[in-house]
Amino acid sequence: MMPVIPDTGPEVLPSGGFVRPANVFATRITGDGSSGYLAEPGRYQLYASLADPWAHRALIVRGLLGLERVIGLSLVDPIRDERGWRFPAATGGVDPVSGARFVSDLYLTTDPGYRGRFTVPFVWDTRSQRIVENDFQQITVTFETEFRGYHRPGSPDLYPVPQRAEIDALSTLIYHAVNNGVYKAGLATSQAAYEEAFDALFSTLSALEERLTRRRFLLGSNITEADVRLYPTLARFDAVYHTHYKCNLNRLVDYPGLWGYARDLYQLPGFGDTTDFDQIKRHYFQTQDWINPSRIVPKGPYVNWLSPHDRDRMSARS
Repeated sequence: MMPVIPDTGPEVLPSGGFVRPANVFATRITGDGSSGYLAEPGRYQLYASLADPWAHRALIVRGLLGLERVIGLSLVDPIRDERGWRFPAATGGVDPVSGARFVSDLYLTTDPGYRGRFTVPFVWDTRSQRIVENDFQQITVTFETEFRGYHRPGSPDLYPVPQRAEIDALSTLIYHAVNNGVYKAGLATSQAAYEEAFDALFSTLSALEERLTRRRFLLGSNITEADVRLYPTLARFDAVYHTHYKCNLNRLVDYPGLWGYARDLYQLPGFGDTTDFDQIKRHYFQTQDWINPSRIVPKGPYVNWLSPHDRDRMSARS
């Protein structure tokens, strides 16, 4: 039996700042197969969680681009134990594709000497029986570029060539200050590290609020990769990060532009149908017991994500 490295609490610097470990499986799937991994239907399986924000973006892109029949999907249970992500009772606690019981099984099959964290999302090659990619920053771009020949007709171009530099710059800001910013605030172990992350988070949210009063989506009238990256954090903000991670200067609903924008996305196919608030709350409040030792899951907040947003009138504005 292969050893399992416990999936424990966060890694922090001596200063008290949270550090996100690097992803180590970065082989690329390519449209021409030059990497040794050809983008083709039925070969790859996406492993993801409805609770995890990094996996959420991969689920959104897979749906938006119509890749459901091209790239398979295995979902894990939202509750992790000391062995990490497990497969749900609905599938008998076993992944039907690989026969694994835990995500760690697939990591250690790929590399028996692996000693990192067992994270989702990742892409599994059913042919070579190994993890190809677990870089959440790259997986969505791979779906958008290397699988282009399999996109559903009429699906959006989430990573258009003329806008890639702007998308990348905005996505970098969103990652450091917002996506990872909530973690840097919530998992900090010093007051100074917490306040630095807190201030960067809310100054960036204010800038995004201003931006979204002038345009429907982050780059104008069309959804792009930048919107996919921002949405999962917004979806979790009031339900989790505001209280659980002490990000309590404002709620999402206190920003008219951001709240309308988040509802606009939620009501589009690919976003709301991959947003499971029950799994999100159970994951954070019942697995991060160094923050919430009682493991009690809050009942609220009570907000209507289906209320009218009136942002479609901004479609032609940039």
